[in-house]
Formats: sequence, C-alpha cells, structure tokens
Amino acid sequence: MTGKIHSFIYDTADVRGLAAFYAEFTGFKEHYADDEWVTLVSDAGHKLAFQRALDHVPPRWPDQAEHPQQFHLDFLTPDRESDVARAITLGATRLEGGGESWTVLADPSGHPFCVCASPDATGLVWQEVSIDCPDGEALGRFYAEVLGYEMTYSGPEGAFITADGQLPIMFQNVVGYHPPQWPDPVHPQQGHLDIRVDDVDAEEARVLALGATRLPGGGGTDSGYRVFADPAGHPFCLIWGQ
Repeated sequence: MTGKIHSFIYDTADVRGLAAFYAEFTGFKEHYADDEWVTLVSDAGHKLAFQRALDHVPPRWPDQAEHPQQFHLDFLTPDRESDVARAITLGATRLEGGGESWTVLADPSGHPFCVCASPDATGLVWQEVSIDCPDGEALGRFYAEVLGYEMTYSGPEGAFITADGQLPIMFQNVVGYHPPQWPDPVHPQQGHLDIRVDDVDAEEARVLALGATRLPGGGGTDSGYRVFADPAGHPFCLIWGQ
C-alpha cells in the first residue's frame, strides 16, 4: 500500500490573507474556507492549504542557523519578469539569491518561493514542493516508498521524485540543516504534507518501519489524522475519511 498527497499546508497567522495572495497570484480556486483553514486547488488538482497558527514564526531566508526555511514552492512561467512584478504588487518581497533563470521571493507570511523561467510553460504552473534536508537522496527514498513515487534525479543539489498525475517533490541538500521541533514555535514546522491513506494502522506501521517517528497529534481510528516526523524531522500527517 502507499499513501497519496492530499495537500501541502502552510502555517500562517493570517489564513485568509495568505490564501488570497496565492489565489490571486496562481489563479488557484478556493476549495474550502473557514476561519482556521483555507484550501485552494490548481487546474491539475493539486491542493495548497493554509492553517491558522497565531504563533507562526516566519523563516528568514537564507538564515540556516536561527530561522531556517523548511519548505519552499517552485513556480514555472514563460514570463518571469512580469510574474515577479505581479507577485510584488500583491504583497510578496524580493529576497537575495536567485540566478539567471529564477527569482526568490517571500510571500506575505514570510515563506520563500521561487519564480522560474520556462519558455515551455503555458502560464504560471506550480512545479513542485521543495523540502530542505541534510541528505536529499535519503529523504527522497523515504517519501518515494511512502507515496509510491519514482526517484528521477539524484545529484549534488539533492533528489527529485515524481509520479504520474501527482505533485513532484524536490529534496534540497542544505549544509548545517536545522530541523523543526514540532510543536515548538521557536523551531516551527512552517508547513507540512497531508497524506491520504485507506488503512491508517497499516500505514502507520509502514512509515515507522521506513524511519518515521510518531508525534503528538491525532489519535485512534476515529480522529481523522495522525502526526509523524520524517527522518529529517519534518512533520507530516496521515489522514483518512476527509
């Protein structure tokens, strides 16, 4: 058995505001909204969600010592200059770094994201979730087993896993990586993956055997979710019945 990504979730103190930023920037449609949670969905069916966290502490990219990023999103576009300007108008902040073909920005809650030039893209496309870690190949193999993905790249930058119709994930090698210490807001998770499963007891046993650790949160078969940390310390949830 394998799980399937249900959504990628960002923590924020301003759920409605951050969701509005990404909806306007990406064109994603609102799928669900209340005062604690908003979910957007892309044309490809990938879900980007926002969870209310009043103690949210934003990363300070590229600070890897005190306030490191844990995740970032990569977007492809045929018109990088125009989309970068549009993101800034909507409330993003340009960050240092980047290169000839990509620009690094922070969203209004401080999460970094990259806008990458791609002449083949048909409009702005959510390319992948990137996860920081000390060993991209090792963490990529963990998630490939959990999700039934294939590792399609491994190299000095990290590793990349994909599956047909699913959201790709990049695992980015970071020297001096500092993991989150969930639920400690001083060392926040910033974001997490929800992974849908059919048999949570069987999947719990499987992810633990692969190297995950059970964290506080969720409970028995009626609670709807259980919380774990991957081998690099990022929290993720197994969910069912939602």
